[in-house]
Amino acid sequence: KWDDIAAECENFLGPQGYAGLQVSPVNENAVKSGRPWWERYQPISYKLTTRSGNEEQFASMVRRCNNAGVRTYVDVIFNHMAADGGTYGTGGSTASPSSKSYPAVPYSSLDFNPTCAITNYNDANQVRNCELVGLRDLNQGNSYVQEKVSDFLNHLIDLGVAGFRVDAAKHMWPADLGVIYGRLKNLNTDHGFASGSRPYIVQEVIDMGGEAISKTEYTGLGAITEFRHSDSIGKIFRGKDKLTYMSNWGTGWGFAASDRSLVFV
Repeated sequence: KWDDIAAECENFLGPQGYAGLQVSPVNENAVKSGRPWWERYQPISYKLTTRSGNEEQFASMVRRCNNAGVRTYVDVIFNHMAADGGTYGTGGSTASPSSKSYPAVPYSSLDFNPTCAITNYNDANQVRNCELVGLRDLNQGNSYVQEKVSDFLNHLIDLGVAGFRVDAAKHMWPADLGVIYGRLKNLNTDHGFASGSRPYIVQEVIDMGGEAISKTEYTGLGAITEFRHSDSIGKIFRGKDKLTYMSNWGTGWGFAASDRSLVFV
């Protein structure tokens, strides 16, 4: 719950100086049977109502965490909307994914790419224009979609967030992302950010090599999630590679530059 995270910021994290936390998607998602974690990656609208709380509670959390020296980064999803079966949302909204109708945004079939499945990751057009596991693929080249997405992100900036993890960035055209990022406001000085500060953007780009899409297509726009870091370090500590190989750990291994990477284990 957002209220629980706020208490965590105040009681445990703040005294150590500035820190950051990434939260799960904050916008309304489809309610799925059994309430799996991945339902939060099936958007119904951009209303800030999820099982973690409503907009008022989220705004309070961001304010309290900022006051405690903890910055908030939001996992944002705008590659797609909910797949078939996602007809009812956590905020009470309804949708008809089969007809690409999401009236709480509103989005209609005019805002989506034609229906097709991703079957070949060596085809960049297919990866970016077709549907990831049946999720309705938004057309980010559409000016109306760009407006709705940037409005959503700017609302979060108004509430005091420090930046975003852009889900499924690999499945969107870099030029379209550049337009959306270019419309983002500076960070809110009312939350302690320096004047002119820009939101930190890290893009989910899974590039293990051997596919049509490269992380280097996105590093000019912001940071990327460097998946090869954890993959490579895992091989070493599982005994598949030698520890001595790490003498040139980093870009020598093909990783993105450190100021363009978010790494994790």
